[in-house]
Formats: sequence, structure tokens, C-alpha cells
Amino acid sequence: MNLTLLSAQAMLPLLIMATTIIVVMMAIAIRRHHWWNPLLAVIGLNLGLVSIFSAWLAGPQVVTPLFLVDGPGLFFVGLTLITTLACLTLVHAYIDRYAENREEMYLLMLTAALGGMVMSISISLVSAFIGLEIMSVSLYGLVAYTRQRRHSLEAGIKYMVMSSASSAFMLFGMALLYAEFGSLDFPSIGHFMMQPDRKDIVLTMAATMLLMVGFGFKLSLAPFHMWTPDVYEGSPAPVGAFLATTGKVAVMAMLLRMLIIMPAMRSPAILIAMQVLAIASVLVGSLLALKQSNIKRMLGYSSMAHFGYVLIGMLMFWQPKTAFMVVAVYLSVYSVTAIASFGVIALMSSAGEARDADGLQDYRGLFWHRPLLSSVMTVALLSLAGIPLTAGFIGKFYVALAGMALGQIPLLVALFLGSAIGIYFYLRTMIALYLRAPGMRGYDAKLNWGAHAGGLMVLGVAGLVLLIGVYPHALTWLIERAMSTPQ
Repeated sequence: MNLTLLSAQAMLPLLIMATTIIVVMMAIAIRRHHWWNPLLAVIGLNLGLVSIFSAWLAGPQVVTPLFLVDGPGLFFVGLTLITTLACLTLVHAYIDRYAENREEMYLLMLTAALGGMVMSISISLVSAFIGLEIMSVSLYGLVAYTRQRRHSLEAGIKYMVMSSASSAFMLFGMALLYAEFGSLDFPSIGHFMMQPDRKDIVLTMAATMLLMVGFGFKLSLAPFHMWTPDVYEGSPAPVGAFLATTGKVAVMAMLLRMLIIMPAMRSPAILIAMQVLAIASVLVGSLLALKQSNIKRMLGYSSMAHFGYVLIGMLMFWQPKTAFMVVAVYLSVYSVTAIASFGVIALMSSAGEARDADGLQDYRGLFWHRPLLSSVMTVALLSLAGIPLTAGFIGKFYVALAGMALGQIPLLVALFLGSAIGIYFYLRTMIALYLRAPGMRGYDAKLNWGAHAGGLMVLGVAGLVLLIGVYPHALTWLIERAMSTPQ
């Protein structure tokens, strides 16, 4: 296939991101500077965001058999860039007092984001897996970046082992698909699956199940979730935000595209498996979060439940536009909320300390020291709980509509039970913010936290959580435009 100017225009966000990585790498090699190096990364991310509109104007473009650059793919590319930009601003203040090299953290984050962008527009198992591994290998380093901390190094090793195992499952599934169809791109596999004379479906079902196991690990869905709390606890706080948002948005985008294009992913057995995964993730994640005294572990278990909710919306794949709307709304809502909650932890913490301020006791009485920061945390927790007038309520409302359209009572019961249980552990954390703190505080945010880029970003994200909760039309309009074809 010949590459054209329209193809180059469609791939502009990825080209800019790849160029940014090279520029930042060269800048670090020339001179380490904790202001100019991250500034180059921020400029590149913003240029990538601006270029998305140009790529959208090019219309849907098939760029080689590996990529389909269309509206839905570009939406997830944009969401990946936005969450990366938000997490990168948190890193700057967090790692400022780190005794060892700091600049590589930005480089790893950019590389992981590039992998996520590749996954978002992939229509081939080859490019999707390459993007997945680019992101995963970068996350190994990010999770264990503060290696002088025992829990951080342990988290990095656990994530590497579990991620490698899940990649092995996915590779085995891809090999079985190639053995049966002789192709690895989604449209070709989907075409072969639709042939009426196909009778041998054993390899197809085995391959699809193996892929689902791999997705379960990557998304920390129950029962493939055992790595999640330890990795979230051991990761630096900005990396936890990155892992919960960018690290999972791209995987969800890839899974949604596969469900829509490949008929085997829509077989009754796979549907039942996805329903079981969704129900188990919502209930297990919510129940395990109940007794957590570590906020990062609680948010890790909470992410299980939230991606169980996303899976409920994804079951609407037989109506692609509806499925994309529900998944896009919920991922957008969860991303801004997760960044707000992890952002507060990052502003309270420093890579130079022995651990992050992630214990519930560290936030006891925060309101009396940092009232604005505790208000941000309150808004984030209310949104995670799905309380009306917050963005989280809008996300759960869309998922509930999808559950009712599916007519699956167990999914709706799991949704409401998970939400009810979630109110308890979110309110438990919230109440601690307003209790009087006995004695001196070991951890506290800087007095001028709101003047830093990370502080301003967290305040902006908290405002966005409230804005989406009160006026969701702007978000839904943007998603509808992503689904439409430019004239």
C-alpha cells in the first residue's frame, strides 16, 4: 500500500509523539535539566493534541494493513495524550527532590503513551501487540522508578512477571488465530469467521479465550487481579494515576475494536465470560476495597470495579455507536476522577521520602491544614462513588442505560450493589479528611501547592469533574463528533 499525504496527515499525532521522544532523549543526553527537559515533553504532548483535529479532518484512513485512523481511534488517542499530560505535570513537583536521575521518568511516560496511541488505532494483532509491549515495558521502569523503596522495587517485579504472563497468553491466542486463518489483521479474521462453511471453531474459541485471559490481566479484572493492590501501593503516586488511566484506556480501546470487527469475540461463550468478568470485577473489587487503610490500595481495588462497569457498557458492541458512546463517556469520566484523587496523593508526597502519603491516617484532619486540597479529594471521592452532580454519576448513568438495553438483570444488580458498597469506603476516606488530627502531621502538602503546575492541573481536573456532572453535553457532543465523518 502506498503512503499518501492524507495517510501522513492521519498519522500526525503518532509522528509528533515519536519525534518528541527522540528530542527529549537527545536533550537529556546533552544536558540534564529538570525544567527544560519536561518542558519539551509538555510541548510535544500539546502539539500532538492540536494535530488530532488535522488528523480527523483527513477522514478515516487505512494506513498500511496495521492502522485505521478514524474518529473513535483519534478520541482514545486524544484521551491518552490528555491523561499523559496531566500525569506528567504531577511528576515534576513529585520528583523534584529525588536524589537520583529524574529526567528518564518523563521519557518512560512518553514512550508508554506512544504504545497506548498505537493500540488505539490498531486493526492488526501485530501492531496492537507491539503497542501493548511498548507500553508495558515502559511501565515496568515507571512502577519501580523509586527503587530505593522496598515496595516500589517489589511492585515493579510483580508487574513485570504478571504482565509477561498475560502477554504470553495473548501471544498463544494470536498464534492459534494465525494457524487457523493465516492472517492477523482484524478485518481479514472477521471475514474468514463469517464464512458459512466454517465448522471447526475449536481453535477460534481457544484463541479468543486466551486473548480474554490476557485482557483480564492487563485490565486487572477479577479473578486476574492479584497483582493490582501491591503494584498500586508500590508505584510512585503519579505513576499510579498513569497506570489507572493511560495504561488501561488503550487496552479498552483495542478490546472494543476487536469486539466490533471480529465475530468470534461475540460468540455466546465469550459473552457469558465477559458478563462473569464484569460481575466478578464489580463485586470483588468493591468488597476488597472495604477494609483497606491504604488509599492507593483502595483505589487499585476500586479500579477493578470501575473497569467492570466499563465492561458492562462494552457488551453493547452489537450497536457500535452506542457501545463507543458508553465506553468513551465512562473512560473520560473515570480518567479525570482518578487523576484528581491520585493527584492529591502526589501533591502530599515526594519521591525523596521513604514512602508516599497513602495511609488513611496521613489524611486525618487534612481539611484543617489544606482546605482547598481536601475539597479536591472530596470531589474526586464523591465522583468515584457516583454521587449526582459529579462526573461519576454521568458515567454510571450511561452504564445503567446500557445494562437495561441489554436486559441483563444480573449486570444491573451488580452495578447497584457495587455502587452501594463503594459509597461506604469512599465516605470512610472522606470523613477522615474532616476529623481533628491529634498531634503533628508527618505528611503535608506545601503551602504553595496550588501555584505549581501539578496543583493547578489538579484544581482544573476537580472543576472538570463538577462541570461534567452538571453539564455533560459538552463531553457527549465531543464524542458524537468523533463518531461522525468530517464533511
